[in-house]
Amino acid sequence: MAVESHQFNVESRGDNHVINITDSVTAALVSGRIADGTVTVFVVGSTAGITTTEFEPGLVQRDLKVAFEGIAPKDGRYLHEETWHDDNGHSHVRASLLGPTLQVPMIDGRLPLGTWQQIVLIDFDTRPRTRTIIVQVVGVEGTE
Repeated sequence: MAVESHQFNVESRGDNHVINITDSVTAALVSGRIADGTVTVFVVGSTAGITTTEFEPGLVQRDLKVAFEGIAPKDGRYLHEETWHDDNGHSHVRASLLGPTLQVPMIDGRLPLGTWQQIVLIDFDTRPRTRTIIVQVVGVEGTE
């Protein structure tokens, strides 16, 4: 068994910004030696999350924004905001519900994602951020 860790940064606008990071995750894996195993994609921070979706211009992104607004409204009452006098209580709740990690199998050096399935970062914070993404692979090295 081997473990490899990679990382890259993503610039975000915040406010439910959905960013397709599939190519960046794939590029990180190509630089490694592991061919079969489990890939964990993790975003550092408590106001963003990682998932998969069909990354299309507008529609799913708007649907996600509407759904999260229904679950944790931006103008709701949050003790976090009352305590720290900031404006991102809803961002923490949304990120906690989505979660900071995604696990994907790697088979023969590739991620078996569906045709319309991409790995995305959703940044819920109220301001632009530079997000650090860590990609860690646990598995067996390929043979040459």
